[in-house]
Amino acid sequence: MRILVTNDDGIHAPGLEACVRIARALSDDVWVVAPETDQSGVSHSLSLSDPLRLRQVEEKRFALKGTPTDCVIMAVRHILADHKPDLVLSGVNRGQNVAEDVGYSGTVAGAMEGTVLGIPSVALSQAYGFETKKAPPYDVAEHWGPQVIRTLLEEGIPPGIVINVNFPNRPVNDVRGIAVTAQGRRDQDLLRIDERADGRGNPYYWIAFEKRIFETVNGSDLHALDEGCISVTPLRLDMTDEPMMTRLAQVFVAKPR
Repeated sequence: MRILVTNDDGIHAPGLEACVRIARALSDDVWVVAPETDQSGVSHSLSLSDPLRLRQVEEKRFALKGTPTDCVIMAVRHILADHKPDLVLSGVNRGQNVAEDVGYSGTVAGAMEGTVLGIPSVALSQAYGFETKKAPPYDVAEHWGPQVIRTLLEEGIPPGIVINVNFPNRPVNDVRGIAVTAQGRRDQDLLRIDERADGRGNPYYWIAFEKRIFETVNGSDLHALDEGCISVTPLRLDMTDEPMMTRLAQVFVAKPR
């Protein structure tokens, strides 16, 4: 089995090394194509106005001046064009990718692009807390990751489905199990703009989140992490809402011409 590893934290990220070790627990044929620099929050963006600069770091390992989506396309359509990967692993991200994070995440987008190209793909993210922010516990992902991925591959990942896996912020032996979850939703009042001033008194801004506890919904990815479980969430590339599509079709048919 040929595995492609990518991420959004960049070619030098510790989480990328954790993902490589997870991949090597599954196969001897592991390739890495990752962004040259941190691409967190770029979502599913493509570099259309800038050239892609590719640098070979070592055997089967490349850095690309581009986004995670660029990396997967470069790997599948160029580097590995003669023998495409059988699996794409994106991560292990520094920090969870749950709820609304899914729409912003370059880690999830890397796995999404693998799915777009017809390859079973899994996004992997490691949650951390205030006390583990500087050194997220990637050993949790490394310990549990191969088991989760083997189970997914044995079951089969259908076309058009990307799997989003998040590991909780706790020691390996304290993980309470694996929960299959739905994408959650945060309290949007947590989102705010943090206004500051530079040395000349000119304003600048950070997008920030309030540091307070809110109630999470049972069955969601957020709740699973709160409970110390690994969250496994299947996501569809097709974002069409069929009930609303049917409703609108009836509405517009009823409108006089």
